[in-house]
Amino acid sequence: MPASPSTARAINDRLALRLLQQEGPLTAGQLKQLTGLSRPTVADLVERLTAAGLIAVVGEAGEQRRGPNARLYGIVADLARLAALDVRTEGVSVVVTDLLGSVLAEASVPIGDETCTGSAVEQAVTLVERTAKEAGADKLHTVGIGAPGLIDPATGELRDSSGLPEWHRRLVAALDDRFAARVLVENETNLAALAEQRAGSARDRDTFVLLWLGHGIGAAVVLDGALRRGASGGTGEIGFLPVPGTAGLPSATACGGGFHSLAGAAAIVELAEQYGVVAPPSPQEPHAAALVRAAANGVPASGAAGHFLDALADRVAIGAASVIAVLDPGCVVLAGEIGQAGGEALAGRVQDRLTRLSPLPTEVRASSLGGGAVLRG
Repeated sequence: MPASPSTARAINDRLALRLLQQEGPLTAGQLKQLTGLSRPTVADLVERLTAAGLIAVVGEAGEQRRGPNARLYGIVADLARLAALDVRTEGVSVVVTDLLGSVLAEASVPIGDETCTGSAVEQAVTLVERTAKEAGADKLHTVGIGAPGLIDPATGELRDSSGLPEWHRRLVAALDDRFAARVLVENETNLAALAEQRAGSARDRDTFVLLWLGHGIGAAVVLDGALRRGASGGTGEIGFLPVPGTAGLPSATACGGGFHSLAGAAAIVELAEQYGVVAPPSPQEPHAAALVRAAANGVPASGAAGHFLDALADRVAIGAASVIAVLDPGCVVLAGEIGQAGGEALAGRVQDRLTRLSPLPTEVRASSLGGGAVLRG
């Protein structure tokens, strides 16, 4: 059935706003070219969005031509304030932005394992309040939360997952109670994939897999431009993937015998010890990432650092090969603090191994956003 006039207008308005968000200020002529809409239709939607206060004239096109320059229209970024939270087992990071993602304020707070649930939740909520105030936001329109674990696709809630602190689940309800804002929750690895697709290493790919290498192991799957979450929200839980080289098998409640045992942060620290790779502790990144960074930056490729990266690449390739055999994504992005720390040195090694393991051509890229990808997403 054809869309009603009001539905067609809403679709056109949304398309124009998305283009202005992605491409920046555009003229009416550029909107016509990018949308394929007629000149009168574009003129109507520009007038409609301007009257609603959603877009405004922000300048003029610099074209050299006879007559007046064309007006440039852009989104009114100050119309609302948004907050993004990256919730980890060891703490919370927050950024408050305008509608175009320009960071207005940011902060983080560590939350130790010994902190009780109520205190941990209050620390996180207070951090959001303080950061919003610093950004000059009287209220927040939307609060987006990136967290490890499974998100129930039916309710959008963070599911009770083994190994995650209770305050993670309580935090969502607390933010919903404290702020008159829409509160959204998404798996952290999925958010990282969205960020890499929009502004990172996967900008030119509409199908790829992101492997998150950090404290834990995860994956995000983007097929034909769409993020795939699975029937229960568990697409990409490859820490549970049974692989050779572990002491046992994973269970429904613990991934200790799965891929996590080979490529999680604790396993990487142990592997570095075997090869004599050391790095000074850094408050800026997990120790496993510091070790990988030291090896990747310290090369000779034939020394202990190179052998350590070779062994790590062997492990990463085992998990990646299983994903590739099922999905054939054509591209794998190594993300998370460890993926970024390994950079091209690790990505190149993993690609070499995948070329030998799989008949499916796959390009392996290092993340260009690293740990900050969750907040960007």
